Amino acid sequence: MRGRATLLLLAIAAFASPATSQPSVLKRPLTHEAMWTMKRVSAPSISPDGKWVVFTVTAPAYDEKDQSADLWLVASDGTAKARRITDTRGGEGDVAWAPDSRRIAFTARRDGDDVNQIYLLDLAGGEAQRTTRLSTGAQSPHFSPDGKSLQFTSVVYPGASSDEANRIKAKEEKDRKTKVRIFDSFPIRNWDRWLDEKQVHLFVQSLDSGSVAKDLLAGTQLAALPGFGTPPVEGSRQDVDAAWTPDGKTIVFAAMSARNSAAYAEVPVELYRVDVAGGEPVRIAAGATAYTKPSFSPDGRTLYALSNANNGKSYNLSRIVAFEWPSMQNPRVVARMDRSADEYVISADGQTVYAIAEDSGLAKIFSASTLRGDAKPFSTIRRGVYGSLRAAAGAPVMVALWGSSVEPAEVVRINPGAPAPARLTGFSVAQASAIDWQSPRHFWFTSKRGRKIHNMLVLPAHFDSTKKYPLFVLIHGGAANMWRDQISLRWNYHLLARPGYVMLMTNYSGSSGFGEEFGQSIQGDPLRGPADELMEGADEAIRTFPFIDGSRQVAGGASYGGHLANALEAWSGTRFKALIAHAGLVNLEAQWGTSDVIYGRELQSLGPVWEQGEVWRTQNPVRSAASFKTPMMLSVGERDYRVPLNNTLEMWSLLQRLRIPSRLLVWPEENHWILNPENSRLFYREVEGWLARWVKAGSE
Repeated sequence: MRGRATLLLLAIAAFASPATSQPSVLKRPLTHEAMWTMKRVSAPSISPDGKWVVFTVTAPAYDEKDQSADLWLVASDGTAKARRITDTRGGEGDVAWAPDSRRIAFTARRDGDDVNQIYLLDLAGGEAQRTTRLSTGAQSPHFSPDGKSLQFTSVVYPGASSDEANRIKAKEEKDRKTKVRIFDSFPIRNWDRWLDEKQVHLFVQSLDSGSVAKDLLAGTQLAALPGFGTPPVEGSRQDVDAAWTPDGKTIVFAAMSARNSAAYAEVPVELYRVDVAGGEPVRIAAGATAYTKPSFSPDGRTLYALSNANNGKSYNLSRIVAFEWPSMQNPRVVARMDRSADEYVISADGQTVYAIAEDSGLAKIFSASTLRGDAKPFSTIRRGVYGSLRAAAGAPVMVALWGSSVEPAEVVRINPGAPAPARLTGFSVAQASAIDWQSPRHFWFTSKRGRKIHNMLVLPAHFDSTKKYPLFVLIHGGAANMWRDQISLRWNYHLLARPGYVMLMTNYSGSSGFGEEFGQSIQGDPLRGPADELMEGADEAIRTFPFIDGSRQVAGGASYGGHLANALEAWSGTRFKALIAHAGLVNLEAQWGTSDVIYGRELQSLGPVWEQGEVWRTQNPVRSAASFKTPMMLSVGERDYRVPLNNTLEMWSLLQRLRIPSRLLVWPEENHWILNPENSRLFYREVEGWLARWVKAGSE
């Protein structure tokens, strides 16, 4: 016992030592290659008995065929090193533990598979065995409480009652000589894909040999509704939030029945239950809210879920709600706090709820009694972010991912009362410690509107406080988002700082992680207020830090950050020497009419576009084109349907018409983000080259 405690203490000590402990003269600046090829640890899954954790380790590569993503196993008490348990050319993910803590289910596309299927692996030994054989594939497996069945999801054709029916419909679609998309209602696109008739359905399958998967939604009235759908998620994946009921006879899931009203109303997400034996799903929770992530208490007497209100506000917190089960009576909010719960778990004894929530540039763990409900910080870490929090069903053990902007995310064990979590893996620790980077400096200022605004400052490699550096104002998207003390591939603070910039990341009004009122504060002020705060933040940084050269300022951002970069073009005069906007709008009206989501933009602007209220008239950067002066680089993915190509082309036309130096990057195969590694490398080069044309980077 003493040896185990000592090992945990050593792990805590190693975790607490920042990656900047070596003298910076021995380290090298971050490169794109070092950033991209660091091993990535994701999705820990803890066994019900709390003894073991399975997770995915991705070894990235610029050539996709050289990349791997395998499953690894580590003891949750740190007494055994992590070991690889799969080693195939295809990647594995979506891990689920069986109740006996001996077997896992996961998804993979192996030899002979056209799409992902579910495999079972006995950790005592042997090869993984394919369990599903659906032509439409399978994902998100969950074992039944008795371990004899799996619940999972698949994207199928409506009306198809069997896999053979899905095969026939797929062949008919492939052989169709006409190619046309026909719609009768919203929505028609999501992020980077056009929506089609296919739906994501719930399936169950016994683990007995020869068993066939059963579609629980096929032929139901719910699935036949024109407004049936599941909550959209970032990217192309479609899934269903679902949980087995404690008796294993029913599944609770979240779905929409009025998705076709998305053009003119907020769409509720309701909770349903469906019998595993079949039958029509029954709605059990509805109202002006969106329910997601249902789960049950260990004793089976309480159903929990996340709830996000539909109340006409542009931003609302996600709150943890609880219902008595099976009556669904006496709903109540648990873990009350002025922060949004991104994810949550219930302790093995059912007495405590733990939630991860953003807070002032960090993502912390909060805890609350499941009865009393007021949340308080549970973690004491002062940097970085937690994610993927998991709790063992039968033991008081929790694990998560933890990382910071200078420490890649690794699996950690959460130890109540300890000053820091215990690191269980260290795949990229040595590589990260050889890089010359520092954790962000945090500071606050009070804006002219009287709001306290949080900021992070990142310094370049080989920083010398006696010299002067140009300022790069980096703008986050969202707006319901925040700059985090976390490694990012898309806008990596340290890689952008490498040429010799001091990076300023301001969490302007509307950012998440600062309370509900702060998040709602830009409703009716979507661009002007945040743009002013970005400039006020730059002024405060220049006053506070003597190593910043205020005569050399540049700015850039993506998505909502791109919107604000275009707003700075309109309203900042000659403050900035150069600007960059990826996936940014310049015309609020055109964005409203062509984006994959529209009603939320109407709420943000306090009325429909045709009424031409004040927001549409005064906060639309295109109307201030006569004030454009700053050289600007624009970037957009052709498959971006959230901020479609037309807005970037409109901004490009304005800059060219006004004869303002400008550069346009169009990525034919990218969506809202630049995800291809070679494209990412080129994007960073283009950013560095564009800014170098207008600002001399480095110290002076």
